[in-house]
Amino acid sequence: MNSTRARNMIAMVQKQSGDIVASLATILFVWTLLKDHFPSILNNYIQKHFHKLVRFVSPYIDITFHEHGEISSQNEAFSAIKSYLSTKASSWASSFKADFIKQSKSLILSVDDHEEVTDEFCGVKVWWVLENKQKQSKTHENRYFKLSFLRRHREFIAGSYIDHVINEGKALALKNRQKRMYSNTPCIDWNNWKIKWNGVYFDHPATFDTLAMESKKKEEIMNDLQKFSEAKEYYAKIGKAWKRGYLLYGPPGTGKSTMIAAMANFLNYDIYDLELTIVKNNRELRSLLNTSSKSLIVIEDIDCSLNLTGQRQSKSDSESKSSEVTLSGLLNMIDGLWSASGGERIVVFTTNHLDKLDPALIRRGRMDKHIEMSYCCFEAFKVLAKNYLDIDSHELFAEIDSLLAETNMTPADVAENIIPKSREEEDNIANSCLKNLIKALKEVKPIKGKEEERV
Repeated sequence: MNSTRARNMIAMVQKQSGDIVASLATILFVWTLLKDHFPSILNNYIQKHFHKLVRFVSPYIDITFHEHGEISSQNEAFSAIKSYLSTKASSWASSFKADFIKQSKSLILSVDDHEEVTDEFCGVKVWWVLENKQKQSKTHENRYFKLSFLRRHREFIAGSYIDHVINEGKALALKNRQKRMYSNTPCIDWNNWKIKWNGVYFDHPATFDTLAMESKKKEEIMNDLQKFSEAKEYYAKIGKAWKRGYLLYGPPGTGKSTMIAAMANFLNYDIYDLELTIVKNNRELRSLLNTSSKSLIVIEDIDCSLNLTGQRQSKSDSESKSSEVTLSGLLNMIDGLWSASGGERIVVFTTNHLDKLDPALIRRGRMDKHIEMSYCCFEAFKVLAKNYLDIDSHELFAEIDSLLAETNMTPADVAENIIPKSREEEDNIANSCLKNLIKALKEVKPIKGKEEERV
């Protein structure tokens, strides 16, 4: 008896709801015909309250995920949803976009604007639509995903389902992502001068296997990088921002830039190449910190970028420089409050003159790991010989080992001397190139006490 009464009540409610929806549809139809005859103020007032009434009686709830958030320029949730729905587009959508990813064997499909995609999770059905509206008085588009679902599933959708979508989307994005390299460039945005990031796809072939360095040292660096990339919970536990600083120092030609490329390829991180001399002040420097996670923020030749010795500049010197970035502003970027604005980031400084830098800039805790990029040793030479000549041993190796122990020659100079420069017989290429290197090493003035210095 009670179950019959309950079914009758549900049927009555459904009938009443259907009647309300039908009435609202009739009102909307009539309003569409007559709205042009009403004053604009009255028009806006009626539309506002009509939408409120529709939301009140509708059994559905909408959640929007905008591409550009109020705080960050890129909403990570939007990107994750876009990646997640790419797996649904081919099954549900009738119109979608196709993108080709380098080194991928297939196209990546994504939802087209205004296209509806249906998804089902744990028996609950939802609907996604990518909307695209032009903002008034703004040049960029206002794109957002709209998620619609039945009101009775509110808690499930807001919790389990959205978490599922974000986590799956991030995993797919990481799998299909292409590394990019960004540089900061000045641009004119209507009446405002500002700095922004411009990016290109990063396809540098350098790896730790091809890096001219002692194998033990490379292994130590790779272990450090791997441990950092997996330490999200550890950094949260100790109350520190998830970042790490690397200082690469040594003479020109010792492979500092190649090391950065190898680090990016090893971790699958983007590179943000920061040119300090075109950053106007500390405020613009902070705005540039809005980088993605999984990124290397690189400042090369930092000793040449700005006056970062910690000494006060004279008035004439400060007026002659276009950039007003200060040492304190840079320090705040490295380990101040602004350093926590993004996670899983590595800050890399390179310098040819370690002694010129202020100790406060490179102390442990800011530049956590100091890596000396030194002159070419015999083990590094063997890596170059394998890279350029595809040989693991040769009768001339012993003489080269002895000469490298007595002289200072950078890996770049060694590589230049052993790279094939003529179309000789294949059997003679290695022998000829190694003789060129021996000749160049003999012309370099021997360094007294070089062996003791290297030890």
